[in-house]
Order: sequence, then structure tokens, then C-alpha cells
Amino acid sequence: MTDSKSSRQFQIGINAVLILVTLMVVLPFLLVFVSSITDENVLIRNGYSFFPEKISFYAYQYIIRQGDKILRAYGVTILATFLGTILNVAMSALMAYPLSVRTLPYRRGITFFIFFTMLFNGGLVPTYLMYVNYFHIKNTLWALVIPNLLLSANNVLMIRSYYMTSIPDALFEAAKIDGAGHLRIFLSLVLPLGKPILVTMGLFSGLAYWNDWTNGLYYVDNEKLYSIQLLLMKIMNNIQALKANSALMGTGSVELPGTSVRMAMAFVGILPILLVYPFVQKYLVEGVVIGAVKG
Repeated sequence: MTDSKSSRQFQIGINAVLILVTLMVVLPFLLVFVSSITDENVLIRNGYSFFPEKISFYAYQYIIRQGDKILRAYGVTILATFLGTILNVAMSALMAYPLSVRTLPYRRGITFFIFFTMLFNGGLVPTYLMYVNYFHIKNTLWALVIPNLLLSANNVLMIRSYYMTSIPDALFEAAKIDGAGHLRIFLSLVLPLGKPILVTMGLFSGLAYWNDWTNGLYYVDNEKLYSIQLLLMKIMNNIQALKANSALMGTGSVELPGTSVRMAMAFVGILPILLVYPFVQKYLVEGVVIGAVKG
């Protein structure tokens, strides 16, 4: 009876903690949305609140008035995210597998070279000159895919560690005895058993591509190739510039939603991720709670 009571109290405590954590995750998103539909003057006067005095959709109307720019930016971002994520995971997996083979010559040196790129890089100016003058990616879709995000040293090392610790060496030896080469082992053994870590790294890579705006800022001048994050940043800069110019010219404050539009743009930028995440959540959970080999 005592054990049952203690178990019930423990379960209640765990549920309370989980409810608290859930609220800590959900409430910021709710606050962002509520702030985005709050009247600008009320928001400035009273600050952020879950229960606004006056509701206004002017911030979203201002974004919608940008015309087809928003839809085009969404399309560019979705395409860049899809291509970048597929290429990132494929290249990371292909590089991680040889590094997981213990008999690979100079394996430690190659691993250190990959790790070294996490600590040091050539700098922004040399990188820009290389991509623009030699790879000619400026004002192309590849400008949103290749720089900084195409191959992640962290992903390579994480996938390599997963291969080494979660896939028994006996499976590799059995495959070799059956006459399988490294390509066959990689395609038929490593990829299926490494699905949890590959999906997990794919999610992280996809989020990085979706939230990236620096590549567009550096390498893209064509508005037709603006990503959603870059376009929203440009809109925000335009609003601030108009307000600053109106103040300098003494024409009074321009009626533009400065604070609420930030919240609206944040919600617009994150909404697709919120819609997609429930469908891929199970793969992320698999990557965290189970190993590659089941008994």
C-alpha cells in the first residue's frame, strides 16, 4: 500500500514537472503570436501581454502587402532547405563511414583535420572571394546551399561516433565474410542501421538552412532569390529606415507596426517548422531513445 502511494506521488510529481516544462516551451510561442496581433500603440504603452486590450492585424496586412514576395521567398527557402539537407546528410554520412573503419590509414589525422575546421576558418573575406570569384555562386540558388552549411564537421563526427558505438563490429565482419565491399556495406548495412542519427542530423541541418539569412545577405542581390528570413529582415530594415527618415524630416511618426511586425515576422518564419515537426518527431525520438541494433 505504501509503495503504491509513493508511486502515485512520484507520478504526480513527474506529471507536474512535465506540465511546467511544456508551458515553458509553449507560452513563448503563444506570446509571440498574441503580440503580433496586438495594436502597436497598446503594445508600446503596456508591453507584452497574453491578453491585449486591442487586437490589430495591421502587422500581417503590412507583410501580405508585399505581394508575391512572401510566397516566392517561401518557395526559395523550401527548395534550398530540401537540397541542402539532402546533400548535407549524404556528404556527412559518406565521410563519416570511412572514419568509422578502424583500419583506415591516417584515420586519426583525417579526424583531427575535420575537427580543426570547427575551431578555425579562413575568415569572411577570403571565403567570400573564393565562393564569388572561383565557384561563381553569387546570385544563384547555390549561394543559399553551399557556404557554411553544405558540410558540417559536427555532423560528421556525430555520425562517425554513432557508427562506431551503435553498430557492432561483428556485423561488419560478417558482411565482409559474405563478400560485401565497403560500398555494399555502406548502402545495405550502415545506412539502414544509422537511420536514427541520420534523421536527427537531418533535422538539425534543415533547421539551420531554414533559419539562415547570412548567406543570402552576403551572396544574393537578386530579390527573386531572397529566402524568407532574409526578406523579413529586409522588411524590418525598411520599416526602421522609414521611421528614422520621418523623424529627421520632422514629418512625425510614420504609421508602421515596428514592434508588432517583429513578432509577426517571427511567427511567419517559424510557422512552417511548427507544422512539419509533428510529422518528423517520431524519427527524432528514435534517434534519442533507441540504438541502431535491436535485440
